[in-house]
Amino acid sequence: MDFLLNLEFWFTVLRCTTPVLFATTAALIASTAGVLNLSLEGSMTIAALFGVIGGGYSGSLLVGMLCGMAAGILLTLTLAYCVLRLKANAIIAGVALNLASVGGAVFLLYTITGDKNASNSIRSLVYPSLHIPLIQDIPLAGRIISGHNILTYFSFVAAIIIFIMLRRTRFGIKIRSVGEMPAAAESVGIRVTRVRYQALFLSGLLASFGGMYLSMGYVKRFTSGMVAGRGYIALATNAMAAGNPLMGILSSGLYGFGNALSIYLQNRNVDAYLINMVPYGFIIIFYLIFSFVQKRKEKT
Repeated sequence: MDFLLNLEFWFTVLRCTTPVLFATTAALIASTAGVLNLSLEGSMTIAALFGVIGGGYSGSLLVGMLCGMAAGILLTLTLAYCVLRLKANAIIAGVALNLASVGGAVFLLYTITGDKNASNSIRSLVYPSLHIPLIQDIPLAGRIISGHNILTYFSFVAAIIIFIMLRRTRFGIKIRSVGEMPAAAESVGIRVTRVRYQALFLSGLLASFGGMYLSMGYVKRFTSGMVAGRGYIALATNAMAAGNPLMGILSSGLYGFGNALSIYLQNRNVDAYLINMVPYGFIIIFYLIFSFVQKRKEKT
């Protein structure tokens, strides 16, 4: 248990939390609007790819960011069109888009660059790290909090902004109303489908940043399978958040802790298969505990 006293371990926890926190907030805003966004895995994957390609070929981080955002949002809006306009099953449509994105990303990578599994021929641009004045000088805490990629801080800020938006703004109230009572919302003039499209737009935007963090922050290239189920994990962490973005920070942190623990175990000669299970097993255990507690509350 000596790792609990290791400052580098807690620094890694925040790094590992970042992509899942983006995806959790993305899942939360969609579910609050009454739509299951199961295409998070695909949105993160395609954004991670196009962020690297756009930035690599243009030489501009801004262009790379815009390309990644556009790709992730487009995929999410494709899901929105299938579910809201064509009335397709959200689960089937989401899984189909995820499978198409994972396979399509590898195909596009090879078609555009000639690389097969990783963008080795492209110089991937990276979001900068931020050393926070004053905070970086705080003993112990400064070494944990300061020096992260700028998207790490943005993921926490985004969760707080979404929390305020859903509870304090007119648009947030609309999102909650179409998710809780769409018929009542429509009766007072709220355009339910339009609001859900807008919510999914924001969901795709947040998921895009989660994907770009993986390829332009966590590592410096795109590799096939790099999202590694984080989009699906976000559905569980969103369920534990129970519609509260601030609780989403805590539930995402559980995955970050499990992921950091698996990295720590790599240097302790632990079986590789067990190491790969740790972050996912961590979430499963806590989700089971959460479900048990919720059922007890409902009975009482």
